[in-house]
Amino acid sequence: MDSAFARAFAHDWIDAWNTHDLARILAHYDDQVQLTSPVARRFGDGSGVISGKAALGEYFRQGLQTYPNLRFDFLEVLSGLETVVVRYINSVSGGPSAEVMLFNKEGKVIRVWANYDH
Repeated sequence: MDSAFARAFAHDWIDAWNTHDLARILAHYDDQVQLTSPVARRFGDGSGVISGKAALGEYFRQGLQTYPNLRFDFLEVLSGLETVVVRYINSVSGGPSAEVMLFNKEGKVIRVWANYDH
């Protein structure tokens, strides 16, 4: 994972969210993606885990409908060997958020751990 890829990914990911373009948001994820988030506990079985791109799309669609003014303001991006961490301010909570994303060899996100300032 190089820093140029991490920066380009983070800015495109933030921009996709800010345009509320669900197809563009989902283009970042592998079909077998798994997301773990405290917010996701409200959906599904309450485990906080969303599995598969179709389920992730439904989860994101509900979020975009529930929060029509949702906006992410970029703070920073960090890169590891196979991961990227995107830190941003979430307009809903007003606080910082961070998503740790694990990538496959094709550059698609296969695992996400979402973290929020409560």
